[in-house]
Amino acid sequence: MSTYRLKSMFAPRSIAVVGASPRELSIGRIVLGNLRKAGFKGPIHLVNPRYPEIDGQATVPSIDALDPPPDLMVLTVPAPEVPGLIARAGARGVAAAIVITAGLGHGPDSLAEQASQAARAWGLRLLGPNCLGLFVPSARLNASFAVHQPKIGDLALISQSGGVAAGLVEWAAGRSIGFSGIASIGDAIDIDFGDLLDYFALDRRTRAILMYIESISDVRKFMSAARAAARVKPVSVVKAGRHAQAARAAATHTGALAGVDAVYAAAFRRAGLLRVIDLDELFAAAETLGRLSPFEGNRLVILTNGGGIGVLAVDSVIDLGGTLAGISPPTMDRLNALLPPVWSKSNPIDIIGDADPVRYAGTLQALLDDTDNDAILAMNVPTALSSAGECADAVVRVIQEDRRKRPTHKPVLAVWVGDDGRAARAFDAASVPYYSSETDAIRGFMHLVRYVEAKRALMETPPSAPTEFVSDTDAAREVVAEALAAGKTWLNPLEVNRLFAAYGIPVSPAILARNGREAAAAARPFLEKGQGVVVKVLSPDIIHKSDVDGVRLNLTSEKAVEAATEDIINRARAARPSARIEGVTVHPMLLRPKARELIIGLADDPTFGPVVVFGSGGTAVEVVDDKALALPPLDLKLAADLIDRTRVSRLLRGYRNVPPADRQALELMLVKVAQLAADLPEVRELDLNPVLADASGAVAVDARVVIAPVDHEARGQSRFAIRPYPKEWERVYPAWRGLRLLVRPVRPEDEGLYLEFFRNVTEDDLRLRFFAPVKEFSHTFITRLTQIDYARAMAFVAIDEDSGKMLGGVRLHSDANHETGEYAILLRSDLKGRGLGWLLMQTMIEYAAADGLRMVQGEVLRDNTTMLAMCGELGFKIESDPDDPGLCRVVLDLTAPKPLTRAPELVQ
Repeated sequence: MSTYRLKSMFAPRSIAVVGASPRELSIGRIVLGNLRKAGFKGPIHLVNPRYPEIDGQATVPSIDALDPPPDLMVLTVPAPEVPGLIARAGARGVAAAIVITAGLGHGPDSLAEQASQAARAWGLRLLGPNCLGLFVPSARLNASFAVHQPKIGDLALISQSGGVAAGLVEWAAGRSIGFSGIASIGDAIDIDFGDLLDYFALDRRTRAILMYIESISDVRKFMSAARAAARVKPVSVVKAGRHAQAARAAATHTGALAGVDAVYAAAFRRAGLLRVIDLDELFAAAETLGRLSPFEGNRLVILTNGGGIGVLAVDSVIDLGGTLAGISPPTMDRLNALLPPVWSKSNPIDIIGDADPVRYAGTLQALLDDTDNDAILAMNVPTALSSAGECADAVVRVIQEDRRKRPTHKPVLAVWVGDDGRAARAFDAASVPYYSSETDAIRGFMHLVRYVEAKRALMETPPSAPTEFVSDTDAAREVVAEALAAGKTWLNPLEVNRLFAAYGIPVSPAILARNGREAAAAARPFLEKGQGVVVKVLSPDIIHKSDVDGVRLNLTSEKAVEAATEDIINRARAARPSARIEGVTVHPMLLRPKARELIIGLADDPTFGPVVVFGSGGTAVEVVDDKALALPPLDLKLAADLIDRTRVSRLLRGYRNVPPADRQALELMLVKVAQLAADLPEVRELDLNPVLADASGAVAVDARVVIAPVDHEARGQSRFAIRPYPKEWERVYPAWRGLRLLVRPVRPEDEGLYLEFFRNVTEDDLRLRFFAPVKEFSHTFITRLTQIDYARAMAFVAIDEDSGKMLGGVRLHSDANHETGEYAILLRSDLKGRGLGWLLMQTMIEYAAADGLRMVQGEVLRDNTTMLAMCGELGFKIESDPDDPGLCRVVLDLTAPKPLTRAPELVQ
């Protein structure tokens, strides 16, 4: 339901505390006390049939006695009473409830499920149960049993743990760090991470979001909301349970590599979230994000009066992937004139242990003026030669003066070791982030650096996939369907080769042989070319052939092949008496002495679905444990990033007399594997191991594929955490107005299409579309049009297939509740009035109905008479905008569909 009715929770006009109590230390009394202390301005009603009044305020016996009903209800009653109270509150019109009560259980027959069903029946939103509560300082709302009231600020916290939320409140209480909201979601039977990410992403009071996560249930909703939020503000997340082991034994090497935490890390990375490791780092993130805005650049200069702590800071910068700034020649001259001759002459800038406030101030000002750095870390180690507190005051004065002079502020971070509180108070008052150690400070700096980098990565345009990548999906599905019909859970090598051939994935050829004579005959063509062969045991019950000594390499004669085959079969039968031995497969021996052994595969994560794995290959993959994971779908840029995150990527660049491997071949192979996962949800796990990569390309020597039946819904890629490109919505009109017209969903690589398209749209048509003159089509502007989340937005482009040019486009963006979609359309100016707009509008309406939207609406300038006329013909209701006489609002109700009139020129 996303943001539906959340306003009633975050900005209620009235509140009812159900279970308010006069008993000391009861949760009902503590919640009531916190609501009063926070200064909530609206009425606070008390509901408890056992007490006629509490602290002099009259109570009511039931929520039914309140008229009008409150916006928000806080429940602190025994668990068995919760479902009934939720049902009565929903019937009375209560919009939202916070269920602090614990012990509602889990599962289909639990009290939690009963409460959830009661809430859904009335559209009542639930936070909890088993939660700390909710804080909204700007609304003077503290509906929790925490000790302190957080200050007003612009950080939002979403926490699955009440204890973590309470800890962050206590930590922030000693600092001038405030919050726009803190939501403890507890068991999250209704309101979850996705809902709150959507809410805080659009909340103008929130500048950054912090999250504590233990698990995620609705992953597609989470990923969609997280990607949207990360594009507009920093989102930091700490995930508990990093070392939890998967509950099953992995069947493939890929499955063993794709541990639970590694998959979460891949998901956070894909969404653009900033992952922190523990609460200390989350506090460091809060300190930084609570006081600094994101900035461009990653060059840090370090100012210190102690060489040792300066070197430690440098180590932290390097360990965390930061960049040490240089010192420009003018600044070097300035520092030489200001500092003692023995100063360090490099970064870190050690101004010596006797540095006084004047020296700190002068050095800091020089660094603020220097364009060769992007941020400054000022540090102090106390000495008897100077006052640390006075040095902090001097630093603050310089920062405040610099802020008055410059429109954009260069960030300054501070570490005052052993501070007695004076420096902390000075930095706190000036909103300068300060830390207890140099490592925390560097982490804080890197949070903002990584956010800007992640946001930039989200906006980059990926390269187009090669046009020769054309998959034969029908042939691949036939392979899998035949195997499933035969009751198989693994594809044999012959089926594997057919499957990968459909996607153009190079795999070593395989020939079936049931005995030694057949194996020798199969090997003959290879041997006659002077090529050795490989013989491998074939059994659906033996997954890892090396476990039974079931592989022979580089056999060079028919006699050797025959003998090796008989030996393999005999050994396999002895080692696994119950295994079904079908024979062996014969393969050509691939001798690539300078090739690197890699692994490419798919794992099936129980939470996030299919996951692509890349890393060092061979029989010891789990021991080496050099791998990176990514959520499909992939493009070439994401595939390149996946490779770069492994240690083996350095070997791929070449070394000594070993030339670089063909990276493009590997990137394309990863894209193909990800596409296979999208097309064939029956493929649950997949191993290409080893993949031999060298300068001539990449080929898989061995492959394994696990399959399982799926229901009809899963065939629509419901197992993907990120909705893939919806290829099923491509439409071809072979004879439209003399053109071969392709209408398809937009792709991230369409930036060039849009640039050319906009050159053929008049300024007046652009004004009608964007409601204002458009002077520049920047990369950032166009990526907002081409890089969409197909889970909540869709854009169709019409392309002349002969010229490859874009002729028009229509967009649809659904609200967070996935009920209403807002559309916009733009055509090439010389094609108006020819029926293309009608075709695009019909396509958009058809998609909106299929996607489950209830309504499509849009805003049209009153002087755009052509669009208004077409909307009327398509069944839209046209209304004047009450807030803007120059606008009309057009609305199409999809719940009562009417036959659409097809423009005659479209049927040819």
